[in-house]
Amino acid sequence: MALRIALADLSDPAIRSLLATHAASCAATSPPESCHFLPLEGLDVPEVTVWAAWDGPELAGIGALKALSPEAGEIKSMHTAAAHRGQGVGAALLAAIQTEARARGYLSLWLETGATAPFAAARALYERQGFHPCGPFGAYRLDPHSAYYTKSLAPKSVTPMEARA
Repeated sequence: MALRIALADLSDPAIRSLLATHAASCAATSPPESCHFLPLEGLDVPEVTVWAAWDGPELAGIGALKALSPEAGEIKSMHTAAAHRGQGVGAALLAAIQTEARARGYLSLWLETGATAPFAAARALYERQGFHPCGPFGAYRLDPHSAYYTKSLAPKSVTPMEARA
């Protein structure tokens, strides 16, 4: 599978359909007060950038980056189409989002995802990509249905010993 990741056109029916699937999935697995996905109008704002992963003509997944501050961003609306799960779509989108976050000068990324079994694959992906569990951030509050993660994007400082090697 050769994925092409590009900025998403939120007027595209395929993207709208996958976003609706994402919302329905969240609503089916979490109580309303624990659903923190952004609806279409919440994604179509200047502080949010949405990407689509395409496998040829098929939409394989979506992911978004929301600016929290000049130094931090939040990953939003990550969703892989059912037919493309287990094929690295989420990892590819996450890599593209992290590349953009670094290009923007962000020092950290944050995210909220589900804490229940249906979200186990998402949590595993984030942990494989270096995200660490943390407490609620921003407007989030403690919620037994939510898991919070963060990742530092700050450049690793070089110790004097490493500089001589």
